[in-house]
Amino acid sequence: MALNVQKSSSALADAELELWTNTFSYIKSMALKSALDLRLADAINHHGGVATLSQIVTRVTLHHSKIPCLRRVMRVLTLTGVFSVQQDQVLSTDDEPTYALTPASRLLVGSHNLASMMAMLLNPIMLTPFLGIGDWFKYGQPDPSLFEQTHGEGLWKMAHRDATFDALINDGMVSDSRFIMDIAVKECGEVFQGITSLVDVGGGLGAASQAISKAFPHLECTVMDLGHVIANAPTGTDVKFVAGDMFESVPAANAVFLKWVLHDWSDDECVRILKNCKEAILAKEGGKVIIMDMVIGAGPSDVKHREMQAMFDLYMIIINGIERDEKQWKQIFMEAGFSRHKVMPVQGFRSIIEVYP
Repeated sequence: MALNVQKSSSALADAELELWTNTFSYIKSMALKSALDLRLADAINHHGGVATLSQIVTRVTLHHSKIPCLRRVMRVLTLTGVFSVQQDQVLSTDDEPTYALTPASRLLVGSHNLASMMAMLLNPIMLTPFLGIGDWFKYGQPDPSLFEQTHGEGLWKMAHRDATFDALINDGMVSDSRFIMDIAVKECGEVFQGITSLVDVGGGLGAASQAISKAFPHLECTVMDLGHVIANAPTGTDVKFVAGDMFESVPAANAVFLKWVLHDWSDDECVRILKNCKEAILAKEGGKVIIMDMVIGAGPSDVKHREMQAMFDLYMIIINGIERDEKQWKQIFMEAGFSRHKVMPVQGFRSIIEVYP
């Protein structure tokens, strides 16, 4: 009886811990936001990748009274793997800890870092909608989106109206494109071989196309996006920029590239976009559509990757978007008039999909 009671108590404690862990998961995000706001990774990197708290403080802007609080933030960041701390110092309060960059925090420094992408996702404008998720479930689809329910207008409408928010979105997407495209052209570069022209639809400021153009100098790359986006496009690159609407038409090319575009839209809207893409490549020999997006169930099968795909899918309800599994992708490809496709996982939870007429 005593053993059963002990097992029961242990199971109850584990269950309670699981609830607390899930409830407090947002604290991890806020600790990371603190690291981004204070540029803690840059501060440690300035000291060669290893620094004491005193050294970090010399490189960040904070009130001296908050130094003990910074140590508490660092404790969370080390326990969650953003930084590491010298052995036996995680819980000690006697000696000054020495912190080091980890593979995760190294992605927050350097020329192709992900800091802007993480900062975009952790911006209050992007976070606040999820506080109303319970109320959102009471409304019918497709309107209002979670974002619109909170802010009174859609994400893309706000980006068009608010230059600061538009810059936040564009900086985040540039950050992600510079990171992932370097990997994509190395791991899956064959998808860009044999084509001579490419249109990057919804390509923003052209970071993805610039990476493709750098890896394949013979490839003529054109970025198409809405006029207010193209107005801020960089000059002096090998990439051309053209204003347009993917729901109306897509410029003719040997290949059409869509990076993190289709997950923003409903199935019917994706079919409209893909039909225009098909028209753009029909006259070109060997034409195809190249999609970089998530394919639920593709890639590594460990819990962490599957959890990330599931969380991304839930996150997309912020704009009534969706992450699709291969069966769902195939359905919209067929409805748009394509005959076959090929999925290639890249960098864990994302994939490249080649789609052929």
